[in-house]
Order: sequence, then structure tokens, then C-alpha cells
Amino acid sequence: MNCLNCENSTSQNFCPNCGQKTDTHRITFQNFITHDILHGVWHFERGIFYTIKEAIFRPGKAALDYISGKRIKYYNVFYLILLFIGLNIFLNQYYDKLNHYYFNLSNIPQTNTAGKSIDDFVSKYSKLIIFSFVPLLAFNSWVIFRRKRLNLSEHFIISGMIFLGVMIITTIGSLTNFTEFLNYIDVFSNFIDKSIPIFIIIHLFISYYNCFKDNYNTKGIIFRTFLNLMLFLVELIGLIFLLFGYFTNWSFNLKLAY
Repeated sequence: MNCLNCENSTSQNFCPNCGQKTDTHRITFQNFITHDILHGVWHFERGIFYTIKEAIFRPGKAALDYISGKRIKYYNVFYLILLFIGLNIFLNQYYDKLNHYYFNLSNIPQTNTAGKSIDDFVSKYSKLIIFSFVPLLAFNSWVIFRRKRLNLSEHFIISGMIFLGVMIITTIGSLTNFTEFLNYIDVFSNFIDKSIPIFIIIHLFISYYNCFKDNYNTKGIIFRTFLNLMLFLVELIGLIFLLFGYFTNWSFNLKLAY
């Protein structure tokens, strides 16, 4: 038979030229509902949920599987990172509004011009700023874990999968912050708030261990993960330094007047 999409001759279930299924059929109402809508939504959600599950429970192994070519099950990791960044920003903004209302925080001090400019910049480009953490972590791991012999783009996949797990953990923490406004269980919010950094550090160590355990021993992986975090903090401080310098005309009068 010939493929109805590209007219390439084929005898398989999928066209080897364009990938379209060969058992196409006339669109009916029943087929439209059961296949085109429900089937499409199910596959769309399954890819998202599977990628989220892998990013939480085995990000290192999942990244290596993706790099090795096992990709059909995964949704785009970087789209999901942007999705969770946006969700986290929304939750934090909504939490701040509730916090001001619940605790009657009406008198908010005003910053000076430089402080306001920085606040506006961070608010406008918050997604881009947070997303920039991925290339920083990728570059660091590419430098530190050289024995794995992966290129920089492949380290982007590893860092993307690991950072997706970090964003999921952070979003869960943002959700639990809302228990602060409920009587009797508000102590739960404080416990989770203090536990989230610990969970993130454990997540990072486990992720890098699953990625590089065949190339380094446990002590080597712990040391290199710690070094990765230290380099990331230095780079982050450097970015903050440049940001303050730009908005203060490099005068570095960083004290915000009220």
C-alpha cells in the first residue's frame, strides 16, 4: 500500500518515511471522540506523568536512558521545567497576597530607585533567571564529570532532568506553605519549609550517583556533587553582582534606603 500522507510505498503499520500510521480511517463522531480526543489526551498526559515520575524517583537513570535513545516515553523536559517554574511563581505570588491579608501586613516599606528596578527586572524575567540554572549546572557537570565522556548537550539533558525534580520538590513545598493559614496544622508548614533544602540536596546526590556510579566511587561522586554546588553558588553570586552593578551604575551602594 501507499502512505496516504507522503505516498511512500509501505507494508508496515507505520510509514518508514514520515511515520504516519497506515491504518487511517474515515473520521466519524465515535472515532473522533474515542481516538482523536481521548486517545490524544491520554498519550499527552501519560508522557507528562511518566517524565515527572522519572524526574522524582530516578532522574539520573532516566537521563541516561534518554541519552542512549529511549525517548518516546518522555515529554520534553525543558517544557516541563518552564511549566513548574510558572506554577511555582504563581503559588508564591498567591501565597504572598494571602500572607498580607491573613496577617494584616499593610505597611510595606518602599525601596529606593535601584531596589525597585531590580525588583521589576527579577519579576519580569523570573522564569528566564530560574531556567538559566540549568545551563550553569550542565556546564559544571561537564567540567567535573569528564570521565563519563558525555558532550555538553548531553549534560544539558542530565541537568534538565535533575532540575525538573528540584522544581517538583520546590513546588510541593510551595503548596504546603498554604497550611500556614490553617489552624492546628500550621506547624506542618514550618517543618516542610525547613525540610525542602534537605530533600533537594539528597535528590542531587542520588541523581548524580545514578548517573556516574560506573565512572566514580561514592566518595568521588559526593565530592564532585558538592563541588558542582559550590561552583553554582559562585556563579550565582557573580550574576547577582553583575545585576546590582548594572542597576546601581557600578557604584555598589547596595544598601536599600526606606
